[in-house]
Amino acid sequence: MLVREAATADACGILACLSAAFEVYRGSYTAAAFADTILTPETLQRRLQEMIVFVATEKSGEIVGTIACSVVNTEEGHVRGMAILPTAQGSGIAAGLLKHAEAHFRKRNCKRISLDTTAPLTRAIRFYERAGFSRSGKVQDFFGMPLYEYVKAI
Repeated sequence: MLVREAATADACGILACLSAAFEVYRGSYTAAAFADTILTPETLQRRLQEMIVFVATEKSGEIVGTIACSVVNTEEGHVRGMAILPTAQGSGIAAGLLKHAEAHFRKRNCKRISLDTTAPLTRAIRFYERAGFSRSGKVQDFFGMPLYEYVKAI
């Protein structure tokens, strides 16, 4: 597995990865929350401009995972949009992407990382907790669903 910064040419692969990874949760999300999660070509282009997006690829070049990062302020980095193809889940790709994001934030002197997730993503929540994240207590509305913030000191 290779982790690298995404390029505009990776858009189709990123969208396919997001769609495949979250399809199983479609019924647990509001329509607007699901659309915001799997993105569109337009919203992905905006994310590529506003955030650093990393992709994990197989030797063949196929995108099997993605994660987006942004520095919120001098203290905090934020992770968004992590997805792993269902066929690649449980193979260490998520841990590799998260370590890459953490390294990105450390280089920028961030002291903590935040991320937001929804209740249906129980497997992801367990993964984040094993990776050292804990609930901050902050809950926001995400298109009619609760969105829970998790944080980790680095």
